[in-house]
Amino acid sequence: MSFTNAPVTRLLVLGLVGSSILASILDIKHYFYILIDTHIWRYRQLWRLLAHQLCYTNSAEVLFGAMTLYNLRAVERMWGTRKYASFLAVTYLLTSAIPPLIMMVLRPLTAGLTNYMPAGPTPVLFAVLAQYHAMVPHMYKYRIATSPADDDGPASGLTLSDKSFRYAIALHLSLLQWPGSLVGALAGWVIGHSWREGLLPAALVRWRLPGWMLGLRATRRHSGEFEGLRRRLEGESSGAAAVATGVEGQQGEGQVEGRRRTMGQQIMAEFREAL
Repeated sequence: MSFTNAPVTRLLVLGLVGSSILASILDIKHYFYILIDTHIWRYRQLWRLLAHQLCYTNSAEVLFGAMTLYNLRAVERMWGTRKYASFLAVTYLLTSAIPPLIMMVLRPLTAGLTNYMPAGPTPVLFAVLAQYHAMVPHMYKYRIATSPADDDGPASGLTLSDKSFRYAIALHLSLLQWPGSLVGALAGWVIGHSWREGLLPAALVRWRLPGWMLGLRATRRHSGEFEGLRRRLEGESSGAAAVATGVEGQQGEGQVEGRRRTMGQQIMAEFREAL
């Protein structure tokens, strides 16, 4: 029930866990990370740009990635399935290219420190996290005291909200394989805010996936069938109400006519019926 009205999130969680387990079983994890100098510059394996976000390569990242996706399911519920899936598709394409490009630029400046781009959809998760941060308000706040209270004032401490642990999980995910994972997280966060603020091309922001890819055509057809059934039931109810109204009207007219007849006429009428 926790995935109610969030079918895309459920599919992503299952797909992320399943693909990561499958990559480990088949021993193909080396196809998903990127070494800038080897895979991009030397062998021109550009297909890795699209493949490196399909799975994680260690269990810790799988756990925290699945938890982050689960915690962000409120975005799909507020946007709807089609808009959320379209946003994920656009973000996936942008984050597949932009973080590796940033790593390419930083590599000669950092003496090769940013040569490794880890596998996993961390940039996409942080793009969704940017929407969650802007859309979902906190329910409550609490304060963790870092020093005892004294007579001069209240104790100093750190104020947190009910959303803080979600940010903490995502932050931990971004630091598991830094600096590559951190660069991807920052790029995803910027792309998410750019999409929200309209800084990206309008065609990308307004684009939507076809409805048949999400099963919306069948839903619309069933909705039309239920709408037709509802109209027929309303028509039958209206007809039954009209018939009942007519019968009541005739009975009322008979009663009015009975009141208009004199006592002698009523006795003669009953006498005729007896004969």
